[in-house]
Amino acid sequence: MLAKLSSRPAFRGCAFTGLLTLALLGAGLPALATADDRPQADLSRFYRQQVKWAACKTPDAPKDLQCGKVTVPLDYARPGGGTLDLALARYRATGKSRGSVLLNFGGPGGAGVSELASDGKEFMDLTNGYDVVTFDPRGVGQSSPVSCGEGSDQGSAAIDEGSADSSDPKVVLKQLRKAAATCAKYSGPVLPHIGTVNASRDLDVMRQALGDKKLNYLGFSYGTRLGAVYAAQFPKKVGRLVLDGVDTLSEPLSEQGIAGAEGQQTALEDFLNWCVQDIACPFGTDARSAPDRAVHLVRSLDQDPVQTDFGDQFSGQDLVGAISQALYSKQLWPTLERAIASLVEDGDTRAIMAFSSGGTGLPHLSGGGGIVDAQDVPLDNLPAALMAINCADDPDRPTAEQITKNLPGLRAEYEQASPVFGRYRLTEVLMCYGRPRGTDYIRDDVKNVDAAKMLLVGTRGDPATPYRWTVESARRLGSSAVVLDNKGEGHTGYASSKCVHTKVNDFLLYGSLPASGSSCQPDSTEVP
Repeated sequence: MLAKLSSRPAFRGCAFTGLLTLALLGAGLPALATADDRPQADLSRFYRQQVKWAACKTPDAPKDLQCGKVTVPLDYARPGGGTLDLALARYRATGKSRGSVLLNFGGPGGAGVSELASDGKEFMDLTNGYDVVTFDPRGVGQSSPVSCGEGSDQGSAAIDEGSADSSDPKVVLKQLRKAAATCAKYSGPVLPHIGTVNASRDLDVMRQALGDKKLNYLGFSYGTRLGAVYAAQFPKKVGRLVLDGVDTLSEPLSEQGIAGAEGQQTALEDFLNWCVQDIACPFGTDARSAPDRAVHLVRSLDQDPVQTDFGDQFSGQDLVGAISQALYSKQLWPTLERAIASLVEDGDTRAIMAFSSGGTGLPHLSGGGGIVDAQDVPLDNLPAALMAINCADDPDRPTAEQITKNLPGLRAEYEQASPVFGRYRLTEVLMCYGRPRGTDYIRDDVKNVDAAKMLLVGTRGDPATPYRWTVESARRLGSSAVVLDNKGEGHTGYASSKCVHTKVNDFLLYGSLPASGSSCQPDSTEVP
């Protein structure tokens, strides 16, 4: 976790050095499993397993954190074939346990095991009644992590050329397919079977392996998409389920990108209004000129990147990615201010890059489905997994002609939504080009769910998952959805609002559900 709150919210935006490149490598990959590939064969051997817990091997893991694994089919349509091991971690209940509550911290691409190890204190209240368990989804973290290797800069260069001459996309598409082949090479056999539909099936195998009759679950950001899909696939297995920072279940990636750009621009302006009150603010002390200064900094770094300690180039888009991480919580504003000041004044990228670290290891060839050591998780796993999962979940595939025709208008629309984040988020429109269509299941079937009551938390000032998505998703899910209106700022509410924290815990621990439409007021408007 980069800092408090950063993993859950930031994984949705997925800032990482080179994300612009990775998000555009959408060609030449194998077909993705869809919800139509429903299991026909016997899954009993997977449902008979039990998790064996032991001390975590990672040197800096808390002593009371235990690690384990669960085995799932690589392909649920052919469960007699290959398998995957999914990494798990837990804090045991301090008293009498009523079972487990599973956590997903978002993304897509967020690794749960490392997150719980670094910031599990936020969830210690839940150990009063549960074993608090998390996991690395397939393709993520230690669970057969996907990667795009080291050859993906060609795709970024091609996109830059194509933007200048979008009437002829042949060069762009050729370079993207070449780079996408590198993604397939480094990701291994898990890549065609990645996505939320299969992750949801994995979730049900975990539930059974943990000995729970029903799933108790707390999902953040992308984790709300996973929770909603589970409720649709396994409605009778839903226990106490909380979705915080609710993702859209219906909007195409192009519309999601515009909403994200608008939300992040608003968050940036809030940060700048705070920053200019400090004489040391790297954007000056005039609130009127600070936004233009921010745009100028990004564009100047795109034209003339600075060199990092690792010998790489740090561009304006890398800066945008790092800033997008930090804007998810006001708690990070002072650190962000100092990090940008170090970049502007000294050309020192170390502090700002701390916001955009996505992994610890070097790219490597994915193995045969076993748990990967934490130090060997590919450096680009987070953005590579985000790309793969989002494409697996999205059925829209505009043609080259459609992209060429619409790109100028889309570029202008994104630029209007945010002069800082527009280009960065526009990549979401192109990131799946050339891939097989993703599943229709989420858009078509995740609605009118006949399950136990679920608590949906929406935050009014959320820069990543706008509050209207909470309302729209609740309407789609039907009468089982209960909305809690968090009138605060930042992405998700559990870690930033005492009111939300209490209401979520009351529901998970005691089954006390707030009335739909009830609200939480902001704790404080101050920034430490």
